[in-house]
Amino acid sequence: MKNTRERTQNNITETIEQFSDMIYKIALSYAKDKPTAEDILQDVLIKYMTDTTEFHDIEHKKAWLIRVTINECKQFFRSGWNKRKIPLEDVYSFEKPERHVVFYAVMDLPIKYRIVIHLFYYEEMSIKEISKVLKINENTILSRLHRGRKLLKNVLEVDYEYRRV
Repeated sequence: MKNTRERTQNNITETIEQFSDMIYKIALSYAKDKPTAEDILQDVLIKYMTDTTEFHDIEHKKAWLIRVTINECKQFFRSGWNKRKIPLEDVYSFEKPERHVVFYAVMDLPIKYRIVIHLFYYEEMSIKEISKVLKINENTILSRLHRGRKLLKNVLEVDYEYRRV
């Protein structure tokens, strides 16, 4: 019995090491501030540790974690706590100013475009995988990627022109 518990603990540790960065980035994409993203990360990991879901493979586990993260983010924004809080601006440091501009441009997108862009570019998920995880039609994912890129292009072009003048 002790060996099973140790394996479970090892499994939890491996999962946290493998997926905590992804969970945090998705939460940050929704929340737009580090402390809230950290809270959501913690909630997701607690759910993972207490849930009894049997995972078929690593992709099933990854999809489950993404779905739970998104649901936790949505739940946070529906809560009364979120409605009463005063937003604080986090200070992000970037080595290149261009990354700072792109980061904030992505953060300013509506969430339906922001999450798709994050999963596609940062998590390197395919359209099919994103569709499966978000439970949205593949064509809708393609449309949101297209529209999100278009919005980003418009924002970044305006910013670039502004900086050149």
